[in-house]
Amino acid sequence: MTHPAHSASHTHHAPEHHPPSADPRRWAALALICVAQFMLILDVTVVNVALPDMAADLDLDRATLTWAVTAYTLCFGGLMLLGGRLADAVGARRTLLAGLAVFTAASLVTGLAGTASVLLGGRIAQGVGAALLSPAALSIVTTTFHGTERNKALGVWAAIGGSGAAAGVLIGGALTDGPGWQWVFYINVPIGLAVLAALPALVPAHAPQPARLDLPGALLVTAGTGSLIYGLVEAGDSGWADTATLLPLAASVVLYAGFAVVERASRAPLMDLRMFTRRPVLAGAFLMLIATALLIAYFFLGSVYLQHIRGLTPLRTGLLFLPAAVATGLGAHLASRLVGRIGARAVAVAGMAIAAVGSAPLTRLSDEGSVYAGLLPGFVAASFGLGMVFVTATTTALGMIDHHEAGLASGVVNTFHEVGGSIGVAIVSTIAASGIESGSVGGFTDAFTVCAVAAAASAAVALGLVPRGKPQVSGGPHVH
Repeated sequence: MTHPAHSASHTHHAPEHHPPSADPRRWAALALICVAQFMLILDVTVVNVALPDMAADLDLDRATLTWAVTAYTLCFGGLMLLGGRLADAVGARRTLLAGLAVFTAASLVTGLAGTASVLLGGRIAQGVGAALLSPAALSIVTTTFHGTERNKALGVWAAIGGSGAAAGVLIGGALTDGPGWQWVFYINVPIGLAVLAALPALVPAHAPQPARLDLPGALLVTAGTGSLIYGLVEAGDSGWADTATLLPLAASVVLYAGFAVVERASRAPLMDLRMFTRRPVLAGAFLMLIATALLIAYFFLGSVYLQHIRGLTPLRTGLLFLPAAVATGLGAHLASRLVGRIGARAVAVAGMAIAAVGSAPLTRLSDEGSVYAGLLPGFVAASFGLGMVFVTATTTALGMIDHHEAGLASGVVNTFHEVGGSIGVAIVSTIAASGIESGSVGGFTDAFTVCAVAAAASAAVALGLVPRGKPQVSGGPHVH
């Protein structure tokens, strides 16, 4: 969930000895920036555990419950590249503070929500704030640190991703079971205000760089993805052949085509579509899209199943998810070691295959028996495999292309990371619609079956799509 750091793509040696790298405030600034980024990551998974309580309090139907997850990641991913360009145009510190202010205010509004419309409006605003904050924050990190210190700082930044996801399920369960689901949003407010107050004294302002803002491109790609998700969610109520489903799906195709036209004609495109002609970038984007779609879908389905079907409390649900979140990080750690030894293709195929095998037991869930024996082993195995795929996606896209293209490739992969979560939740919500609405386990097993098939099919695709060879990544833009 980061933005390509333009400066990270051009590493100069001289600045290592210049005053900016010796700024005594830099590590304190990094700590605060990472706290802000941690909140953004947290809000992807923290909501999943709170979904059943939110639905009960606000009388949310399945479609609205789905949008409570997807609205955030949709705006986060769809507007992230625009946020990065804005950071260049008006200054990274100004953009970061504006994004943090929007995110903090939106968190308060979302927690205070008494209706579905206010809840979704707050989630959309949270996504907008995140899209401003995250790329500006990474830009500051990569321009504040130099040489070996930059690699250490980027390592800390990357670690925020895995820890945020793991903490999200636990914090979400504890808060929902304690003071209430509203506190998964309220908790951002005092933290956001404290960071807002402290950051200006620690992060120096730099002169903005000339940059064109591709606002039409950002609006078209976000609207296209929103229309796609609307159609996918609507299919659960109206059916796949109904006009209410087909029209938004068709509109998404038109909007994406418009985005392609605008990007090809723009003098400063939001996304250089020629990057998709590069096999490593296409492979990395595909792997990131599928892996994120599956992982966020698992958390969404698992949360509703455990609380709605099996009657677990939010805290028990969060504790049950914790091993899966940790397994994702362990899979990523293993893959980071294996990619340089056996190559990206082997690791990607193995990761997807493990995810498919891990998903198999989830296709036979029931409404009785031990969830620790029936759900947990498969959930952990699948998460471990997907953790391997995340690292492979990033290293393939960034480690098999020219260094000067790393920033562009990073932007593509990061965008697919966020959008993948939205699409994955929309699809499984529709497939599991009968189970979510009626409390039957059948819809959930159908959805997990689709996930297992998707993972197995993706393993086969990765075998042909991911290039041979061992990627080499050093000091470029990082994603988590």
